[in-house]
Amino acid sequence: MLLFLFSFLYFYLSFTFSKLMYSISLPAVRQPPTIIKQSMKDHIVDPKDTMVIECEAKGNPHPIFSWRRNGKYFNVARDPQASVRRRSGTLDIYAWNNPEQYEAEYQCIASNEYGSAYSNKIRLRLYRAPVWPREILEPVVVSVGLPLVLSCDPPPGPPFNWPIQTAFPTMQPVRPDRRVSMGVNGDLYFSNVLFNDSDSDYCCNARFPYKNVIQQKMPVVVKVLTNEVNIMLDTLAEAAPTWLSPTGSSSSILVLQGEELLLECIAAGVPTPRITWTKDGEDLVVTPRMKVKNFNKMIQIPKADFDDIGEYVCTATNKIGYIEHTIMVKVKAAPFWLEKPTDLVLAPEENGHLVCRSDGIPRPTISWFINGEPIETSTPQPNRQVSGDTLILRGVTAANNAVYQCNASNQYGYLLANAFVNVLHATPRIIGPRNELIKVIEGSHTFLDCRYFGSPVPDLRWSKYGQGNLEGNRFNTHSNGTLEIRHIRIEDQGTYLCIVSNLAGRDESQIRVEVKEPTLIVTRPQSMKVIRGTDVRFECGVKADLTTPVTTSWMKDKRMVTYGWRISLDESNLVITNVNRGDEGNYTCIIKSELDQKSASARLMVMGMTYRPEPPTNLELSDPYERSVRLSWIPGASNHNPVTGQIQYDDDDWLPGKWRNLSTYPGNLNSVILHLTPFTYYEFRVIAINEIGMSRPSRPSKRFQSSAPDVIPKNLKGVGTWRNNMEISWEPLTYREWNGPHLKYLVWWKRRDSREEWKNATTKWLKYYIYDADTFTPYDIKVQAVNDFGLGPESPVVTGYSGEDRPVTAPLNLRVSDIESTQVTVHWDPVKRNSMMGELKEYKVYYWRDSSQLRWLRVNRAMKSKSFPENGPEPSGVLTGIIPYSNYKMYIVVTNNRYEGPPSNYIHFSTPEGVPSAPKSFRIQQRHLDSIYVDWELPAEPNGVVTGYSLKYQTVNATRGEELRVEDFPPNVTSFSMRRYDRYTRYRFSVAARTRLGIGEWHTEESPHYTTESNFIINQSIDLDSVWTKRCAHVLVCISAYATDQVDITTQGWFIGIMCAVALIVLILLIVCFIKRSRGGKYPVRDKKDISLEPMDDKDQEGSFDYREEERGLQRGQTSIESIMKRSDSDDSLVDYGEGGEIQFNEDGSFIGQYTGTRRDVREVDFGVGSVELHSPMNAIYSLA
Repeated sequence: MLLFLFSFLYFYLSFTFSKLMYSISLPAVRQPPTIIKQSMKDHIVDPKDTMVIECEAKGNPHPIFSWRRNGKYFNVARDPQASVRRRSGTLDIYAWNNPEQYEAEYQCIASNEYGSAYSNKIRLRLYRAPVWPREILEPVVVSVGLPLVLSCDPPPGPPFNWPIQTAFPTMQPVRPDRRVSMGVNGDLYFSNVLFNDSDSDYCCNARFPYKNVIQQKMPVVVKVLTNEVNIMLDTLAEAAPTWLSPTGSSSSILVLQGEELLLECIAAGVPTPRITWTKDGEDLVVTPRMKVKNFNKMIQIPKADFDDIGEYVCTATNKIGYIEHTIMVKVKAAPFWLEKPTDLVLAPEENGHLVCRSDGIPRPTISWFINGEPIETSTPQPNRQVSGDTLILRGVTAANNAVYQCNASNQYGYLLANAFVNVLHATPRIIGPRNELIKVIEGSHTFLDCRYFGSPVPDLRWSKYGQGNLEGNRFNTHSNGTLEIRHIRIEDQGTYLCIVSNLAGRDESQIRVEVKEPTLIVTRPQSMKVIRGTDVRFECGVKADLTTPVTTSWMKDKRMVTYGWRISLDESNLVITNVNRGDEGNYTCIIKSELDQKSASARLMVMGMTYRPEPPTNLELSDPYERSVRLSWIPGASNHNPVTGQIQYDDDDWLPGKWRNLSTYPGNLNSVILHLTPFTYYEFRVIAINEIGMSRPSRPSKRFQSSAPDVIPKNLKGVGTWRNNMEISWEPLTYREWNGPHLKYLVWWKRRDSREEWKNATTKWLKYYIYDADTFTPYDIKVQAVNDFGLGPESPVVTGYSGEDRPVTAPLNLRVSDIESTQVTVHWDPVKRNSMMGELKEYKVYYWRDSSQLRWLRVNRAMKSKSFPENGPEPSGVLTGIIPYSNYKMYIVVTNNRYEGPPSNYIHFSTPEGVPSAPKSFRIQQRHLDSIYVDWELPAEPNGVVTGYSLKYQTVNATRGEELRVEDFPPNVTSFSMRRYDRYTRYRFSVAARTRLGIGEWHTEESPHYTTESNFIINQSIDLDSVWTKRCAHVLVCISAYATDQVDITTQGWFIGIMCAVALIVLILLIVCFIKRSRGGKYPVRDKKDISLEPMDDKDQEGSFDYREEERGLQRGQTSIESIMKRSDSDDSLVDYGEGGEIQFNEDGSFIGQYTGTRRDVREVDFGVGSVELHSPMNAIYSLA
């Protein structure tokens, strides 16, 4: 195999060289110049460094170089800041001063007396470090929920990356999601702004790949404004999608083949819209060349191709609505080569042609030049002709020597290729060494090289000793002059002569070939097991060619053997004395000559290691009889010690695990016959024993009983898996049903209703295949179990069928009748049984909604199917679930158990009008306190031309019944406004669309409850942070009042009952409080005039009292609600400590406020802006009372 690969590689390189040998530079052979190295067409340089524009060429004589700048001759010698390298055309520009003057288009010209070769036009551009202006950006203020675009506007040079700079020194990149994303142009888009988007440092970082420079724009501050309603309800105002990028409803992109194509759609809206894509009206199929990024907002195609041309539509959707944007993608192509012109070396009067074939979109224009001059203005030559993309030369002369340029260009680029025509009369010459000596191995493939040159192309001939012509049999001459000798022999040794000749002369070279005998290892080293401390000798006998010296080396486990006092080399044999455990391993003898190498290996094992033997494996039972069976196994490793064996058995089926010794055997056996008791279940295991001890027991053998099977395999069936076979399968017997070893199955079959004999086959598997059967043919089949003791009973005969094939005909005359708005009756002609190629299973109708008869309505064109069983000579079926006022397409196929048949004729039908579905987006709003506003949208499925709408409404919670009112509207009216009796009245509205056929499905909603109190409560709860407190003595009552637009619970009986119970409990508590307060007398108060009304430390509020302090268990004073209110003008007034301006004392004369804090009713608290009234459901109950 390696020899074949080597030969193939040699042929390939030889063929390649033969094509290029006439264009190589040869000493003393003239040759026009050829450009071999040049800079890229778009060449970017750093003006701080030396600007280098490469241009290298070859030719004979060596070319002279010149340069053009912007199409004019550039005198490099007179420019002190530029120079051309010696024997090269490479231009070095130092540009110490004013480097901008060197930004231009350069072209290198390599010329000698035989022509001029031109390089591409190289556009030199200076790298300028991109710098953002150091400007102070005004803060961006935006309301929560609105879209936001932060412009990057980087200096030229993508790509970009947006980070957020926090209060820490590190930069955190903005994590894109469905709401926030970065556009292709570097701008940062927010589909909707949230409060946590506020940040003081949004910085755009742009990386420029030429110098891998990262520039950062000045940070911009983003402030997000919120309102109290957003904070209270934690919601954003919903908004339909709008486009952020691109804008408008359509745009177009032009990309060149092979360039990157990026399609981007970013939308604003609340909730954040989802983006989906279609191409040419169908869902976009993501191919391996395509990547969907940025949460489906961008499609990236790294290398655009013509398959990417089309109309792409991106759709932004949220629950409010959707918008679409159409992007028309056009792919053009700069010129690319189909066939590039190659150099020609021609003899005088020979013919030749140069081909310049390219393609592109639009198709390139081909222009020919001679030594840089347009061929149209050059000196005309009668033997030269341009035909399309081919330049034809007939009967060439020295006047045709030149370098021809081919230019293929269109508006997107150009290609320039140089190819010279060299007309010369050259004597043949052989290139390379002469009079070589080659040594080869007998039997190998040999190649004798003879590279040559001449004009006209010389004839080549190989001979041995200058006699005859070597060609055919084992000899083959290649086009580059190489002679191949296959399976070289000893008699092929000798001198070979290569002769080349043409009209100008001849040349020859000889190669002497010596064929050597191959090196062979005649005595190979043998693997050995030796006792530790003995000596070892590995033999390695060699036979080699007498004239070829060989060397011998040894390796142990892939490492070279180090020779010493214990390990030595005797000729080619390895000797090891006093072996030990470390000497174990694989030893390889390597014989190497100057032509080939051979090797042989052996393993050394050192005995004396005290290990027990390994257990035997793979126990098998065979040759069973009534009183005996053969047991076989694979012995385990003996670990270099003699082994004897022991067999144990377990014959108790009910008490497994009681093993008993049966027999012993010598260590050289791995199979014995065991004598047993009949009709007993047996299980065996084997143990190996050496002088060290016993091995672990082997795994037990299979159980068996010495008798034939007596159970019939169940669930026998025959089914075809292919058109010309049948699979016969059955359920396996359990292990206890085997009744002996080597259970197999005997399968029988024959064609049903035929006179042929039964055929049979034996298998150990649970399936058997019959091949070369006719399609869908019935067979009689049966099966029986077999073991080594005999046959089991046969199963009953079962009918099976061979495989089915694809039906060959389709149902004809597909038609419809009784077309209704939601169903249609389908009719067809049945197919013939002989064309089914199997059992007729069913007829399957495929149909899809092609369009709606309402041109503006978009429909789902998904294909559906419905199956119909065979139902007589005139089959038909009713197709339900179709949509009214639509256009449908349909076809039908027939199916068997495996395949569907070909489709029938396609038919079209249209469904009549029906009643519409329920209107969408039915909304009930309160625009004023005394009116309700209702609006709705078109039905999702109009099912015809909508002629109007019907609206029914009726009160829900009125005390007296009210009749149902019905309003009819024309199709262009989709809203209704009405006045309501009072703020507690609720209404049930039902709306339906109607067509010419009647009213469609009703959409019913109930209006929510709107009250002026609830609105007031919302406003007040915002001012008081939605938390109210009320304090009376040691009882704290907290009531949170929230406005709700839900069902008015104040009218519910259970709520009224709970409120009455709460009011009663509060009243009892107030009475108890009043009684306790008025029980004691009035006593002189202590001097507390200087007590501060501010909250006091616990230690300051603790006091010691003489009058029944322990008995009454008074607690320390609590912080008064005064701590959260404005203080009064005078802290000394005792009126502030009591109700109604009256001061109250304990029975001992101490001030009650010492314990209870300032006793001022929370309803009289002054917040500095007037009094605030508490509102809660309990207040409403009290006001009603």
